[in-house]
Amino acid sequence: MVKKPKKRYFLDYGIVIPYIALSIIGIVMVYSATAYKLISAGRNEFSGGIKQVAFFAVGLIIIYVIYHMKIDFLQNRTVVMASFIGILAMLVLTFFIGEALGGARGWIKIAGVQVQPVEFLKIIVIWYLSYVLSKRQSTISNEFIKTVLWPVGMIAAAAFLVLVQPDTGGAAIIVLLTIVMLLASGISYWYGIAITGGGIALSFIAIEFVTTVGKYFIPEYIVNRFLVFKNPFISQYDAGMQMIQSYYAMFNGGLFGRGLGNSIQKKGFLPVAESDFIFSIIIEELGLIAAVIILLMLMFLILRIISVGIKATSTFNSMVCTGIGAMMLIQTFINVGGITGLIPMTGVTFPFISQGGSSFISLSIGVGLALNIRADELRRKYQRQIEAL
Repeated sequence: MVKKPKKRYFLDYGIVIPYIALSIIGIVMVYSATAYKLISAGRNEFSGGIKQVAFFAVGLIIIYVIYHMKIDFLQNRTVVMASFIGILAMLVLTFFIGEALGGARGWIKIAGVQVQPVEFLKIIVIWYLSYVLSKRQSTISNEFIKTVLWPVGMIAAAAFLVLVQPDTGGAAIIVLLTIVMLLASGISYWYGIAITGGGIALSFIAIEFVTTVGKYFIPEYIVNRFLVFKNPFISQYDAGMQMIQSYYAMFNGGLFGRGLGNSIQKKGFLPVAESDFIFSIIIEELGLIAAVIILLMLMFLILRIISVGIKATSTFNSMVCTGIGAMMLIQTFINVGGITGLIPMTGVTFPFISQGGSSFISLSIGVGLALNIRADELRRKYQRQIEAL
């Protein structure tokens, strides 16, 4: 019997290199975006960058552990269901004892570390749907509603717990991820058209609803985000200030930027520049050309992960990689779309570059899963070729 080659020989550098490059850019930009504010407060100017280095180190460890897991373990029903129930319990707990930041009660302290459960919910939704729908391939096309009713209902409950925090950005990502996973599961062509068309139509309806009827019972800060999306200058010193300052930052940067560390808007004009608006600071300091290169690097990583899913020989592997790629793409679109005024601002971070431990770790888990699946697929293919000789 031919001995199986070790997994390390099948490491996909087309995923690893962009991940490392984006993470390093994130460390540099978080330091740049936070240094002035920290110095002004009499604190260590490097603390923001050091935190991001720590997140990167933890991310690498997590990728190493996940990369060496057996794929069979990820398809263990008990493990999958326990993880989903566990994240639901965390969301419920967050609602009661969570800490409020930016108007949303979405953070909880675990062993002294601040965690945002919705970030890990994204990965668990991908994992859960990949497991459930891959097991129901024989019925999903002919009995679609019956097949997906229970898993979608479970995810709807989780999305509702996120929405009432209230975290509209997080809830939107969960809904969009679920739609993508359903479209990738092998459903009928007509169901795909209905879901996609219905989702687009509901998005326009939701915007109008929030800014008209919804303003009487939806939290004011959420309504304001939708109102300033239509015209940020109606409230330029209040709700629209962030959007306007984001425009100024991008205008200041031009094609080639003002130079690393030379942003004007991060000096008290643009709040949370290191998280939600880090891409605005990138454009201001490094310029539009550098920002486009960073976007292209991220797009390459996303397409590489999706291509792993397309080439995968099992439905589970295919859906996991498709979901991970979709999660990164959705998050990028919501962040960049928000800061440029294409869609309402929802407070979603830019993948791998914005400051935020929960988001970075969640994305790192996704990278680890994609690397594991790619290596497993290549190793099995290699094994079959050797045995055929």
